[in-house]
Amino acid sequence: MGSRIKQKALMERAERVIPGGMYGHESTLLLPPEFPQFFKRALGARIWDADENSYIDYMCAYGPNLLGYRQAGVEAAAEAQRLLGDTMTGPSEIMVELAEAFVGMVTHADWAMFCKNGGDATSMAMVLARAHTGRKTILCAKGAYHGAAPWCTPRTSGILDSDRAHIAYYEYNDAQSLFDAFKAHDGDVAAVFATPFRHEVFEDQALAQIEFARAARQHCDETGALLVVDDVRAGFRVARDCSWMHLGIEPDLSCWGKCFANGYPISALLGSNKARDAARSIFVTGSFWFSAVPMAAAIETLRTIRETPYLETLVANGDALRAGLDGQSKRHGIELKQTGPSQMPQIFFADDPDFRIGYAWAAACLNGGAYFHPYHNMFLSAAHTLEDVEETLEATDKAFDAVLRNFSMLQPHPVLMQLSRG
Repeated sequence: MGSRIKQKALMERAERVIPGGMYGHESTLLLPPEFPQFFKRALGARIWDADENSYIDYMCAYGPNLLGYRQAGVEAAAEAQRLLGDTMTGPSEIMVELAEAFVGMVTHADWAMFCKNGGDATSMAMVLARAHTGRKTILCAKGAYHGAAPWCTPRTSGILDSDRAHIAYYEYNDAQSLFDAFKAHDGDVAAVFATPFRHEVFEDQALAQIEFARAARQHCDETGALLVVDDVRAGFRVARDCSWMHLGIEPDLSCWGKCFANGYPISALLGSNKARDAARSIFVTGSFWFSAVPMAAAIETLRTIRETPYLETLVANGDALRAGLDGQSKRHGIELKQTGPSQMPQIFFADDPDFRIGYAWAAACLNGGAYFHPYHNMFLSAAHTLEDVEETLEATDKAFDAVLRNFSMLQPHPVLMQLSRG
């Protein structure tokens, strides 16, 4: 990695005018110090930081980059709409076209509503479920991330007990735990929220078990609760439909965000006719929810999803990366844990309870031009090529060497250790 002069100056400026210098999931507070906070540009599968250091990016903006940064077709569609208008007194007619396209692609969906962030969509689903059932309790998996609203944010500073008074929890992939949660709140469960698979930070990923998914559908059918699949993170990276369709399970509601407009700010709640009247009854809105440019980008992105082998490309390149890393780890004698779909990889090291090995390896990968994350699941885009994978594997091989050379000197991240102590 080259110079970090501009990065350092930006961090100092940001610290003066932004609390902590940065906030939220893109803050580098918990990352190794080598990780840049600010970026200048992106194209295809690459990003450039403020000092013009280039990286093959395996975070894809934490998911939104599905087809490649600044993908030509999406950019052309967005620009054509920008010349006509974006945020106007009412939505563009293309809002109807987008809703038609989305509903036509997702099996369970009869209608669509659009917003801006994944947390908007999940919060809307919560309100709608309560309106539909007249009940209060929302069941969520322990540790699952559904956004940063008071009812679901992972950090509780400033959050009141009353904000979560009717949120109850079950263990993901545990049908008995879900049944027990229903029983504990008998007659008051409005909805069950489930992610397509378990994808928490600092944890191995786990694919959904069919018995668990069937139990969720059955309990909701028997009690009248709504089943909500939060597809904000995994949507269209697992299937060209709702991610639980490969299990044969149709939810009542699904939440979408991140990638379906290839980086343009838009999210969606899709639902079945069962919940249509409740959707009409609630008041949800935002000044920029109806902006036309992201909708135009979404229409083109959905067309590309339907008509190209983007998903097969993600899987093939993800498989190649996973196989290459597995071979390298065996040659170096350092055991890797690679979990979840290969196109959304989670990479940890065995016998690394304080993440010192993983952090050192991710930092060394970064120095070699590959942006991996040490505790969050990652993402591939359709712009990643086998050549990118091969170049990445050159960086990861050197990173394994660096970890072995410096093994005795590795230290846990100080901020992470401070948070773990409580």
